[in-house]
Amino acid sequence: MKQAIDREFWDRFDFIAGCDEAGRGPLAGPVVAAAVILPKNFYHPEVDDSKKLSPLKREELFEIIKKSAISFSFGIVSVEVIDRINILQATKLAMLEAINGLKPKPEIVLIDALRIDALTIEQYPIIKGDTLSINIASASILAKVKRDAIMLEYHKKYPVYGFDKHKGYPTFFHRECIKKYGPCPIHRKTFKLLNDDK
Repeated sequence: MKQAIDREFWDRFDFIAGCDEAGRGPLAGPVVAAAVILPKNFYHPEVDDSKKLSPLKREELFEIIKKSAISFSFGIVSVEVIDRINILQATKLAMLEAINGLKPKPEIVLIDALRIDALTIEQYPIIKGDTLSINIASASILAKVKRDAIMLEYHKKYPVYGFDKHKGYPTFFHRECIKKYGPCPIHRKTFKLLNDDK
């Protein structure tokens, strides 16, 4: 994981935050955002985009990032809100909640691809930020591990859907379960749950 982008900001600011989300694409469950302020020049060779890491490695790095961070925070937006305001707005809301939960307040936030209109702090969206910024990559790991833990709890409540395996993503198995059992309360009603949905 490169630090080049982060170093540019560390040269100018004391507290920079990274922010990313997990759960925009699934058919079920909340969208979760994480924001994190890391110490200046924080480096760990294995921190990368959460999607490139094994679940075990993510868990390990989750603990390292939490222990190393100056501050971290989560924003969780429910299925009901996703269905009411749409997934893009729900993602921005989760990110805003996560950023607002940070203490001290960051001077600038590096965000993976999105711009948050309601954010009053300076922001810098970076395309593919979770592969270019250690701050954003760290946030992506925090968000992913947090969301996976939520989906494992939902698996206990709704075991027939296999949320422990796919975490709500639109796998063939998940769609077959929806076909067989119908949607459960944590399915996103505004999403195309089945491939043959009109």
